[in-house]
Amino acid sequence: MAILTILQYPDPRLHTVAMPVVRFDEELQRLIRDMAETMYAAPGVGLAATQVDVHRQVIVVDVSETHDQLQVLINPEILEGVGESPLEEGCLSVPGIYDQVPRYERIRGRALDGSGQPYEFAADGLLSVCIQHEMDHLQGRVFVEYLSRLKQSRIAARLRKQQRRTG
Repeated sequence: MAILTILQYPDPRLHTVAMPVVRFDEELQRLIRDMAETMYAAPGVGLAATQVDVHRQVIVVDVSETHDQLQVLINPEILEGVGESPLEEGCLSVPGIYDQVPRYERIRGRALDGSGQPYEFAADGLLSVCIQHEMDHLQGRVFVEYLSRLKQSRIAARLRKQQRRTG
């Protein structure tokens, strides 16, 4: 397993739309393992393949406190969403930035697991927000893009400054 490099906003590769997964092979299994290791090490609760510069529809999430309930969603889709979530969210690609964006409180959807088997899921609260957030990444969208232009430009400037200090 390996820790992958997480792209940082405003990297233009974060705007790449991910392609559906059609091959469920050892390469995909390695990607899932590496994404999970990267997410846990960051530490985070969700990671989309787009964030590690792999433009395939793969998401890993684990919102458990014990970090032992990994969920893999391949080619995910939301079938139904209800309510509005009050939760603030952050992103491994936008470190240190938190804000509330419009998300459903509860969702019902379907995806494929790591071996290509279809399943349906229901999620609420943090898990619901996390799945929606990661699905946005697969569409080339970063959560801060829901915010005002002013907030976006301030965030981009702040992150560039951080990158110069650590770069």
